[in-house]
Amino acid sequence: MAEETKTASGLSYILTEEGNGATPQAGDKVEVHYTGKLTNGTVFDSSVSRGQSFSFQLGVGQVIRGWDEGVALLKVGDKATFTIPAELAYGEQGAGGVIGPNETLIFEVELLGITAAPKATDVSGKEVLTTASGLKYVKIKTTDGEQTVNNKMVSVHYSGFLEDGSLFDSSVERGQPITFPLGQGHVIQGWDEGIALLKVGEQAQFIIPHELGYGEQGHPPVIPQKATLIFDVELVEVR
Repeated sequence: MAEETKTASGLSYILTEEGNGATPQAGDKVEVHYTGKLTNGTVFDSSVSRGQSFSFQLGVGQVIRGWDEGVALLKVGDKATFTIPAELAYGEQGAGGVIGPNETLIFEVELLGITAAPKATDVSGKEVLTTASGLKYVKIKTTDGEQTVNNKMVSVHYSGFLEDGSLFDSSVERGQPITFPLGQGHVIQGWDEGIALLKVGEQAQFIIPHELGYGEQGHPPVIPQKATLIFDVELVEVR
């Protein structure tokens, strides 16, 4: 009988089958099969019965905390049973009429695969420019494309990283650039300023201090307080 392990947060897990693949890192895209049960055995959700695996980005709050913590403990090919207390799941409010307040959940999970997260471009040795506001940027690729101007619609591909290198968001992974009107406050200040420095087709890395990002409060649970953010960006289109 496999041994039950309890983590400091209160998550309990039993490894029911052992794989020999890689272990995912925060920011990686993971693919899993799962069956979720209440403690009385009632199944409330199952990717297995749908015949459709579930993918999410690990460690950025896209799923309940017990999942972010539990799946990070697995290797590809592992199967495990997680017993997740309410405070690592849906808490006092429950979810969807199916999961009651303060409900402990049991998940049988299999880690099927990992897609490694993008890594920030190594810009060591390249010139770092600093604007009056404190935005730092490095041009990675220059072009003779159209210069951006405020109030035009721009399409941008990006990957965003914390200072420790962990990925928190990426349009590249989604395969869909973000489109917004430049200079109108639809994005963080560092973006409005930085994108305005680019021509179509150019790639750059922005190092954005918290004053030009999400401020002192951050953007929990993904972006901590007073976080400096690093973005690899490519200006795809101006119209």
